[in-house]
Amino acid sequence: MKLKFDQKGQVSRLLLVLAIIVLVAVVIVYLVIGMAERPSAPVENPTQNIPQPHYEQTLGNIKFVFIESRDLGSVLRASQRTNQASSWVKDIPTTERFIIVTIGAQNKGKENIENRAWDIGNIIDAEGRNFEPSDGYTIDAWLPEDNSCGVLLKPEFDPVPCTKIYEVSKISTGLKIMVMSGKNNEPNKISSGDFDQELIDLIIK
Repeated sequence: MKLKFDQKGQVSRLLLVLAIIVLVAVVIVYLVIGMAERPSAPVENPTQNIPQPHYEQTLGNIKFVFIESRDLGSVLRASQRTNQASSWVKDIPTTERFIIVTIGAQNKGKENIENRAWDIGNIIDAEGRNFEPSDGYTIDAWLPEDNSCGVLLKPEFDPVPCTKIYEVSKISTGLKIMVMSGKNNEPNKISSGDFDQELIDLIIK
């Protein structure tokens, strides 16, 4: 009788072990199937979130295009002036840096756009700092003689260049320049604040 009880006990333990093995196998199969069916997380493309630079902007019928910008260093040297007639001009220093910017304006419409209907404004850096164009007749000695900011624009003529010089902080990066036009490209509205504006990215050489 004792032998029969031992056999029954062994059979019971064997069945229990088999039941545990089957249960573990079922759980493993369930997990594997679940992982196989689960869609993989979408891979984000880091370039999708990076804003692309803009070297052209359009306001009404005026198309603004980036032409050139250069870092002139911390001194505007009299020997480098473009207007040689200004022989009395002396070096102009700054604690930061001078940047000269040229933007072109082109009339994409069918009628003339009158004088003082457009202009270029402040330089703005990545932190939102504003740098106004340098003013004064002394700066004119370093500007091109054919500088044409705000002049009349004839339909589909080549872009007219507008050049200005700015004092900009040495630590400023991500520089952009503001371009402006009076509402509906009408003249004399920029000074009254009735104008549209956009930003153009600068490539500093």
